[in-house]
Amino acid sequence: MTRLKAFQRLVLQYADVADALVIYIEEAHPSDGWVSSDAPYQILKHRSLEERLRAARLMAREAPGVAIVADSMENSCNSAYGAYFDRLYIVQDGKVVYQGGRGPEGYRISELRNWLDQYRTRLRDAVIRV
Repeated sequence: MTRLKAFQRLVLQYADVADALVIYIEEAHPSDGWVSSDAPYQILKHRSLEERLRAARLMAREAPGVAIVADSMENSCNSAYGAYFDRLYIVQDGKVVYQGGRGPEGYRISELRNWLDQYRTRLRDAVIRV
């Protein structure tokens, strides 16, 4: 299972307690750059926002139900969050409360799942106490 498919399953599983957003950043393995032999698509290095949006739409087709947006050509989200290549975050009330490791090695969907399980439990416990 791909990381995107695993994330999609997580999004659906925790939709009752969390909203999810994927920010498509610059292509990690462009076909005219650092090529990956197992890349499912041949995507050139983005030279315009339209090219980046086209690549983000490809990703959106692979994970229906997951909100996907594209980073600016200045890579402002990538720079702000240090996301290159993949990275998982939980932002709550405007603050980062979970920051996963850099992917692909540090990409741990299980850590995100554990955090969301604990959060769901805290929410249920708060409701019971009221």
